[in-house]
Formats: sequence, structure tokens, C-alpha cells
Amino acid sequence: MSYKTILVHADGSPQAAQRIRLAARLALAHDAHLVGAAMTGLSRHALPDGSIVPIGTPYPFDLRLLRSRAEAALTQFADCASHMGLPSFEARLVDDAMDDGLLLQSPYADLLVLGQGDPKGHADDLLSRLPQDVMFQCARPLLIVPHAGQFELVGDHILVGWDASVSATHALTAALPMLRRAARVTLAVDASGSQHGRRIDLPGAELARYLARHDVRVTLAQLKVGSQAGVALLTMASDVNADLLVMGGYGHWRLREWMLGGATRSVLHDMALPVLMAH
Repeated sequence: MSYKTILVHADGSPQAAQRIRLAARLALAHDAHLVGAAMTGLSRHALPDGSIVPIGTPYPFDLRLLRSRAEAALTQFADCASHMGLPSFEARLVDDAMDDGLLLQSPYADLLVLGQGDPKGHADDLLSRLPQDVMFQCARPLLIVPHAGQFELVGDHILVGWDASVSATHALTAALPMLRRAARVTLAVDASGSQHGRRIDLPGAELARYLARHDVRVTLAQLKVGSQAGVALLTMASDVNADLLVMGGYGHWRLREWMLGGATRSVLHDMALPVLMAH
């Protein structure tokens, strides 16, 4: 697997420039096509037939203003991509809500780059819940960029959270292109689980052998999680000076209400480094 199409959310926010630069660096490193997607914010389901009325038609929303904001966000994206010398990129304006617009495009990208919601914002705000909203409804991995901080170098030292679950396996597979390029990979193993390969092995040893066959060398570390797996992962990431955390996203989607696993919730709220998640 390799990243050949990367999609980044361009929303014109103060955090967007950092997110776009990170996505552009990834696209350059992996020789990938970069798509900057900006949504107008008006759902395609606003009308019964899912259509959007033409500009100038009486409507409770000013579509010209919505599109003008999206176009400004795409101008920022295109300027950044051009300045960084990306050979292949496109700016894409989508008449849709943020979450639905990203989900609509997700099958056609190998990786989605989104921003963390403001930890001080309201939990029910669309931007605050956007990463988990998209993650739990799409089949692609998300690279989530913290709301605050600078992240010029991502993927040199990667911390992988591993408990042998389906979600962790999906995240690990999605991260392989970056794991192969990393100078250092630390495998943080939750030894409390029982599904770690052969019983005679140390937890994580079977995965280390699997990754070695993918040309990924790892350092094993035992993670003492207790009931605070997310806190333990973020603490270890800080202790080993990792610049990227890879982990599974846990939770369920039901009637547009969130039931997040504790680790997912705490990492999404307190993350201080980019996180690659998959559900």
C-alpha cells in the first residue's frame, strides 16, 4: 500500500495553514496527489431532491457568502500547495455540510487530513466532533492535526498503540507507508489483552516479526494502561519524543450520538501531536 491520493480539509480557519502544510509535505514525500476540499456548509439534503438552488434564488441562506468563504479557503490551499512545489494538486469546492462532504469524497482518497476540534469548544459543535464524525462513518484512515502547536516534522519517530484489536490493526495497516519511512518506531503494547499471537511470545513479538517483513524495525514497550489507555499513550508519546501516534479509534455510531471509547475520547481531546486513527 502507498498513499497516492491525500485529501485535506481546507476550512479557512487559523489552524488550516498548518494542516495544509503537513498534508503537502506528506504528498511530496509519497509522490501523492493532494486534494484540498472546502465545503460551503449547506447540506446537499437541504432540499427534498438533494439539489442546491442556483445563486440568486430566494433562500434562507446566502449561498454567495457561503461559496465566497469556501473559495477563500481554497485559495489559501492552492497558494500553499504551489509555494511548496507540489506537482499534483487540486482545489475542490463542495456544496455540502462539512461532515457529509468529506464522507462523500473519502472513498477516493488513501488518507484524510483533518484538524482536531477546539478542546475548549462545545462538545456538540460540528467542528469539535468532525474527526470522530468522519472516522466512524468512513473506511479510510484519518490523520488528525492538533488544534494548537507546530508540527514541521511528522513520521520520524512513530509511536504505535497496539492491543491486537480490529481497529488497531486497521490503523497499523493504514500507517505502513509512514512506518517504512520512519527513522524509529516504538510499539506500545497493551499486555492486558490475550490476542497477541503465540502464547510463548512476549506481547507484541509476533507483530514485530510481521512488521520486520515489511521492512519496519520496532522497539517494544509495555504500556500500563489500566483504565486510562489514552492518557498512557499520550504520556509515552511525550516521554519518547514521538512526533506521530498511530492507534485504533474505538466507539460506535448510533442515531448521530457518540459513544466513544475512553482512549479515543481522551486522545481526541488532549492530543499534543498528530494522530493517525482508523476505526
